[in-house]
Amino acid sequence: MDHLVLTVIAEDQPGLVERVAKCIAEHGGNWLESRMSRMAGQFAGILRVEVPAQAHAGLIEALQQLEQQGIRVLVAPSGPEPERRWQMIQLQLVGNDRAGIVRDITQLLARHGVNLESLATDVAPAPMTNELLFHADALLAVPTELALDELQGHLETLADDLMVELKLQQAE
Repeated sequence: MDHLVLTVIAEDQPGLVERVAKCIAEHGGNWLESRMSRMAGQFAGILRVEVPAQAHAGLIEALQQLEQQGIRVLVAPSGPEPERRWQMIQLQLVGNDRAGIVRDITQLLARHGVNLESLATDVAPAPMTNELLFHADALLAVPTELALDELQGHLETLADDLMVELKLQQAE
């Protein structure tokens, strides 16, 4: 059995996931893991499936047929897991919303070899002032050779420049 990674995007509608799951099951596939969400009227997801090698072509064709129903699916073979050693760190950030926060934070993380495992962001009004606040929660895979206090120092310097508050802690 081979693993494939699928990305799915479509206008949100009932039964969307069921149609993708049906294609996978009809080709002998097994749904292993996924992250899916609805945002701004669109539904998007990424999932990993296990499929017999001889069923790849048929599954890909069936998934492409979903385009006629407005469901776009991109298929890629799964890649090898990195062989580095990581420590999992949770990053929480909040600050006044402005363009470039994600770019600046991820640029710093990439420069230090930190892998972004997951990221959830939103913008919401502050309770008392109604000023827009940007919130981010990220799971980071930090190389074990990178000292956490060094990463914390770099992030705090950037946080001061961005005028945001951030918190790093060991992931549970």
